[in-house]
Amino acid sequence: MRSQPAVPVPPPGCPAHDSGGRVPLHGPEFADDPQAYYAFLRHQGPTAPVEIAPGVEATLVTDYATARQLLQNSGALLSKDSRRWRDLGEGRIPPDSPVVPVLGYQPHCVFADGAEHHRLRQAITDSMNRVDPARLNRATEQISDYLIAQFSTRGSADLLGDYAGQVPLLVFNEIFGCPAEIGDRIVYGVTGMFDGVKARKAIEVLHGAVGDLVALKRAVPGDDVTSWLMQHPAALNDGELLNELCVLFVTANEPLRNLMGNTLHRLLTLDRRARMNVRIDDAINDTLWVNPPIQNLAAHYPVDDMTFAGRQFRKGDLILISFAAANTDPAITAAREEPGNRSHLGWSAGPHACPSKEPARQITVTAIENLLSQIPDVELAVPEASLTWRPGPFNRALAALPARFTPVAAQPMRRPAPQAAPAPTPAGHKAEHSGLWSQFLTWLKG
Repeated sequence: MRSQPAVPVPPPGCPAHDSGGRVPLHGPEFADDPQAYYAFLRHQGPTAPVEIAPGVEATLVTDYATARQLLQNSGALLSKDSRRWRDLGEGRIPPDSPVVPVLGYQPHCVFADGAEHHRLRQAITDSMNRVDPARLNRATEQISDYLIAQFSTRGSADLLGDYAGQVPLLVFNEIFGCPAEIGDRIVYGVTGMFDGVKARKAIEVLHGAVGDLVALKRAVPGDDVTSWLMQHPAALNDGELLNELCVLFVTANEPLRNLMGNTLHRLLTLDRRARMNVRIDDAINDTLWVNPPIQNLAAHYPVDDMTFAGRQFRKGDLILISFAAANTDPAITAAREEPGNRSHLGWSAGPHACPSKEPARQITVTAIENLLSQIPDVELAVPEASLTWRPGPFNRALAALPARFTPVAAQPMRRPAPQAAPAPTPAGHKAEHSGLWSQFLTWLKG
């Protein structure tokens, strides 16, 4: 039987009385130590009332068994369609709330249910499964080499901004068949979406670039995920293709950036001898257990009033899964500590589990192995306690990961020839956002 203190102790800085008795999952106190909040919430049972942004109420599932049950067997009782979210529909959520860009309805598979979700999701899964692992390794190594070459002679780097934040976008540009100009606009759009100043413009640029990519691949199909999506028996129309491609670019970038960053953080907080004895794949698995890049998400909405996990819910309530809390549930300590056990919820589970987990794992392993191979003495440049975790209820992410190392003398750059000639840019489009993808392609061609 699980033993718990008779009286739970609120985590430091937890002003639950200011949010109607709901524990706030926002602000620097939560970001600094979310596990203290999850431990406190567990005393309320498998679910607990929380506030995910000022004035935004939700119920959080913190119990592993309950989370897995909901993810795998929600059936007709719970929907993913956020148009059912009562508080948003009735105007109680401010339109500028930081959670609206994540939870507000968009017409793609994340918010779809039933047969429509299955159709869209199958097209994505089948297309991603066609990516050749050897090609993915080659692309990741080339991109990794290029990025490392930009900072290796300095002896210092922000391993998030200079490396982990750029690898996923560039790799996905390659496997989705983006020519230089379109790829530059996609990089601009995705990286600017979460910048409050330029977010609206960035979203417009992203949608325009992906629309051009769809038009290009309709005219000139290639050996890439975009073309395979078009050729899939699900017969996605151009609007569906645009929406699914946009969500793939966005959801691939932020979680993969943070998985890479959190795994590097885990490795760099070990002494060098201990680090040398850790397999990168194991470090990634451990990170997905105890510090997953998405800590709270998988929104569900009851389609009618219902009882779930001993709690009453009204139609349209917001229910979130805490992957981070479920993974550290004391009831599954033995599973978590078993070497090689991958039953964590770091990739979610059930019909809406991550469709790209194998490519994501492979990209992360290859990028980290290449970094540590080329810069073996890399270490944190600041005390671990001074690192800042970004506030917010959804992602678990550092603001920066400053590192130092012995500067590496400039080496002849490894430039294997591209697998295929880059596709042409649609007529009438100039390189308005010329940037990182163009620079990489120019470097690759020598």
